[in-house]
Amino acid sequence: MAKQRISNLLRFLAALPEEEADSIDKTECLKKISIPEDDEQFEEVYRCCGYIANRCSQSFCNECPVNLMCRYYRNKRREEEKIADKPVFADFFCGAGGLSLGFTQAGFKISLANDIQRCCTDTYALNHPEAVSAHIICGNIDDILRHLNDFRTYDRTDVVIGGPPCQGFSMANRQRLIDDPRNSLYKSFIKAVNMLKPSFVVMENVRGILKYKEQIYEDYRNIGYHVTAHLLNAKDFGVPQNRERTIFIANKVGIDNEDVFNFIRSICDRQPARNLTEALYGLPELKAKTVKNATYLESDEWGYTVRYVPSLHSDEYIDEINNGKKTDLLLNHKARYNNARDIEIFRRLKPGDKSDDEKISDIMPYKRRADIFKDKYYKLDKNRICKTITAHMKYDCNMYIHPDQARGLTPREAARVQSYPDDYFFTGSFTKTYMQVGNSVPPLMSRIIAKAIYHFLEEADNVSL
Repeated sequence: MAKQRISNLLRFLAALPEEEADSIDKTECLKKISIPEDDEQFEEVYRCCGYIANRCSQSFCNECPVNLMCRYYRNKRREEEKIADKPVFADFFCGAGGLSLGFTQAGFKISLANDIQRCCTDTYALNHPEAVSAHIICGNIDDILRHLNDFRTYDRTDVVIGGPPCQGFSMANRQRLIDDPRNSLYKSFIKAVNMLKPSFVVMENVRGILKYKEQIYEDYRNIGYHVTAHLLNAKDFGVPQNRERTIFIANKVGIDNEDVFNFIRSICDRQPARNLTEALYGLPELKAKTVKNATYLESDEWGYTVRYVPSLHSDEYIDEINNGKKTDLLLNHKARYNNARDIEIFRRLKPGDKSDDEKISDIMPYKRRADIFKDKYYKLDKNRICKTITAHMKYDCNMYIHPDQARGLTPREAARVQSYPDDYFFTGSFTKTYMQVGNSVPPLMSRIIAKAIYHFLEEADNVSL
């Protein structure tokens, strides 16, 4: 984690204007960042980090574009959060933190978060500076549950959230989900709920799990919860994406869960419909990278992991997902490699076209299996909502061709479609940034669900708000 933060800091600082990184007293600056004073390896950090000290001296903490790397800022946020009178949640299978972000934006605070993938917990910890890093744990959920009290920031847990994978579905109801060994992660999630005994639970999963909702209802009833599930679509939450997900809401405080879903729908009814144009608005044009096996290469043509772009243009949708924040750093906007054939396919296709289009029949590499690969290539239509963003993007973005440029979507563009704010930085390898974005719950969708939970927590008078 320390090495990852140092690497990120170098990237952030390298993107800043040189005149704002003039040398300053290193000792004063190093009090504010997590780097040892005598470590010669990071001389570049020392050269640039005067910028941080400058901003801190101007009481510019909240607006500083590198505050996520600043120990002073992070410590201040944590101290403020500890004494804040907010409801508390725990997030299992947290991924990059999309579901959590919606809850923090709605006024909740984090007690613990857990995921099995290091890149996910690194991204989560970086982008949630108000959370205690030691309580954002990479590891197996069962190991966490064995020492649960050691990982909780707060004694009370008002809500448990998460999306446990269910690998095996029982046939003809002969074996319940919770008893199927392939669904051990779902079983552990239920165990976590039973141990923490929150007032509410929000569980997210794929559409197909609705076939087994009666089994899941029984599992929740067995630990004292009334549960209801509905299929919701992110597009109804103002997210420019067709993304159907099953949302289970459970509670043990006597609230009718249908009332919670109706409250969610009442907010959704006021959300404007968004399209892909709004999500991509203002981002610099890029070209597909033409150098193979060189994800480290960056340029104005191919994009950057971190780039200084003052006054990035915005629209109503971008303002909404940024939740009032402004940033001069453009993060994770970097095109991936494509061969000449794919770039030509991208160029020929028109928005809405796919693999079976006659315009690419002479160079289509999968035409003998067109029945299977008819969606292998798909060019997005900027005037419509985007198709579902998935983790498959880590392999290629041929199903997510930019509507105006001969390349696939960048991680930042995919994150925009998922409603992540522009200052949310995805760590890890280039391909894993796509995986993290694709597996996420859209934060805007989560924020609206969290607002409803917050409202009914108040109604139940279960927490002091």
